[in-house]
Amino acid sequence: MVILGIDPGTASTGFGIIIKNLGKLEAKSYGIIRTSPQEELSKRLKRIYLEIKKIISDYRPDELVIEELFFNTNLKTALAVGQARGVLFLAAADSDLTPVEYSPLQVKQAVAGYGRASKDQIQFMVKSLLNLSEAPKPDDAADALALAICHAHSRGFNEKIKEDCREVSTSEKRRFPVV
Repeated sequence: MVILGIDPGTASTGFGIIIKNLGKLEAKSYGIIRTSPQEELSKRLKRIYLEIKKIISDYRPDELVIEELFFNTNLKTALAVGQARGVLFLAAADSDLTPVEYSPLQVKQAVAGYGRASKDQIQFMVKSLLNLSEAPKPDDAADALALAICHAHSRGFNEKIKEDCREVSTSEKRRFPVV
């Protein structure tokens, strides 16, 4: 299975492609899409869209993961990230992919075992889990790989929960038929 993780942003959008095969994870590619603050926002968003579409076309991911929007106090940054997420969702839809979202807390817990892990701890764990010779840089690329790892670890669990919910729903319908 090929998983594309994306850490959205207008100045820098991180991406990471991993392959999960027989329980092993391998980094295929990672990096960032950088845009200039001097460019018009519409051109920056178009560039993000086109580059993600090319990455999707080149690597043909089975799953696409995008970090959930998180903001603390800077509303302007949150709005810009929201706009970048919008073009990423459009690129996914254009490629017949349904994005899966994880919060930064979920990613940190899945990768480092601690929801308040530092950037250094995340980079160390990504390096270890993907058997890389050095920690991935920059941070946005490491975060994108961490998103993909989180999904690789969570996917089976999420599928099992959905399956169990369908079974419960079916058995409940038998117990309490709709009239």
